[in-house]
Amino acid sequence: MRRSSVRGEGANAQAAGEISGGGADASGTVPPQRGGPTEGRQAAGAAPARRQGRRRVLRWTASVLSLLILGTAAAGYLYYRHLNGSIQTDALNLGETKLGGSKPNASGQTPLNILLIGSDARDDAANQALGGATDTFDGPPLADVQMLLHLSADRSNMSVVSMPRDTMLMMPKCTEPNGKVHPASKGLVQTNESLQRGGPGCTVAAWQELTKIPVDHFMMIDFKGVVSMADAIGGVPVCVEENVHSRTRDGKGSGLKLPKGTSVIQGEQALQWLRTRYGFEDGTDIGRTHAQHQYMTSMSREFRKNAKLTNPVKLNSLAQAAIEAMVVDTGLNKIDKLYDLSMELKKVPPGRITMTTMPWVYSTKPGLDGRVEPMADEAEAVFRMVREDIALDGKGSGTPAEGASPSPGASASAGTPTAGTPTPAAPSTAPAAAPAKIAVSVRNATSGKGGTETRVKNRANEVAALLTGKGFTKAAADTQTGAEDTTVVRYATDAQAADAGAVATALGLPSSSVQKSEEVSGITLLVGKDWRTGNAPTPPPPAPTVAPTSAHALNGDNEGACMAIQPGFTW
Repeated sequence: MRRSSVRGEGANAQAAGEISGGGADASGTVPPQRGGPTEGRQAAGAAPARRQGRRRVLRWTASVLSLLILGTAAAGYLYYRHLNGSIQTDALNLGETKLGGSKPNASGQTPLNILLIGSDARDDAANQALGGATDTFDGPPLADVQMLLHLSADRSNMSVVSMPRDTMLMMPKCTEPNGKVHPASKGLVQTNESLQRGGPGCTVAAWQELTKIPVDHFMMIDFKGVVSMADAIGGVPVCVEENVHSRTRDGKGSGLKLPKGTSVIQGEQALQWLRTRYGFEDGTDIGRTHAQHQYMTSMSREFRKNAKLTNPVKLNSLAQAAIEAMVVDTGLNKIDKLYDLSMELKKVPPGRITMTTMPWVYSTKPGLDGRVEPMADEAEAVFRMVREDIALDGKGSGTPAEGASPSPGASASAGTPTAGTPTPAAPSTAPAAAPAKIAVSVRNATSGKGGTETRVKNRANEVAALLTGKGFTKAAADTQTGAEDTTVVRYATDAQAADAGAVATALGLPSSSVQKSEEVSGITLLVGKDWRTGNAPTPPPPAPTVAPTSAHALNGDNEGACMAIQPGFTW
């Protein structure tokens, strides 16, 4: 059963690397609405005295607990149990397509893909006090910040790809653990609404459907987590090119007010920075995304500076804050797993962290003024680099980080995976059956996603005949059709995994084309747009070696990053 994503007024902060944005303000072209480009929920200013008192009590309690842990092993064990019991979890993927987790490279090292989600939930007093009009209280939450963090297999670099929350996507079918079904959308839906379709597992499903990147974990945090995170770290330096005040004449905006140059922000001011839309760049969600990138890279440098903290009280408060602020997938349901994951992330120096925004274009569809859609070719270039573990900074893999963990099953002496390293979908232990015994259904999916091409007639029969010639005598054309940009082999059960892999191998398809899916009942070959003619799919062009300029890359060592200010929002 899914736990609540909010724990009340006592929740504190997140672990290094996660942020939340929450509500937003609008570009002038889009009508204000919840879930659209609007920032109607402002921060509430200084916290009430009662809330400040509760914070003092929490800090005092954490200090006492720290001393107890240092004093007796029994107290440490009890506190460990307390933290474990406080971890909030939710299902990883509510969609039908399961990509099976990241796969190891030739050296036996496995990359990690973690989706960071910022929820604008306002269903408790702490979050309600931090911003928003009262008509948004207790409403369904929105995934207003979505960032995919890719940790390279050799732990030498990290890439982060943000998706603007105004992005319009087709939503996949999502099924909650209790059986409630959210049907696939018939039209474009704003990406932040994915959280309302069963929880973070549907946000994961939407990302996987769009990018074909296997998501290994997710971490979700809300408003109050951002505030207490900034408090715990002691502030994060940010920069603006001019004095800025995010407030319109009719009262919209985050309320952020900073002087020109660098300021150290924390608490509610940090939340204002992450939510600001009016006042940054062109006043759209894109500018806010760039501000979030500046904040994250700066925060990573601050954590690096404080990496050798010896103050047990502060360390303990950070741990308590992180646990109470987050919801994670069930693969991160223990303290040791979260700790090991943080150690893996820590191996990457800030200079090899690259923050990017998914390349986008403004939608030209009726009623979607101000919303954006993925820029087909350049967005796919970024997604492909992540899928193929290519560093977005163009520097290659370089020297593996010291202590980079091999993947499960690797023959290296350090082959025991850390708890934070995802275990790829376990392959079937039984070998594949003889080709003549493997039933394969072949579907014509040559129209591509969204019907971008006219479907090639009789293609399923032609490819089924090709398979028969390779010994798969039970291959047959399916009367159903599909739409895939690339050819894939899908299977329904783990027992079919090896046989599905044998089909892909016989056709020269990459291992990434083999996917477990609830959409099929047996081994199904979907002949995609890349295989409209001939005896083999058209090979893809060479992979890019650096992120396109449209991704607006920001390097983690760039301490000179400074936000441009929108005209009319200076003081």
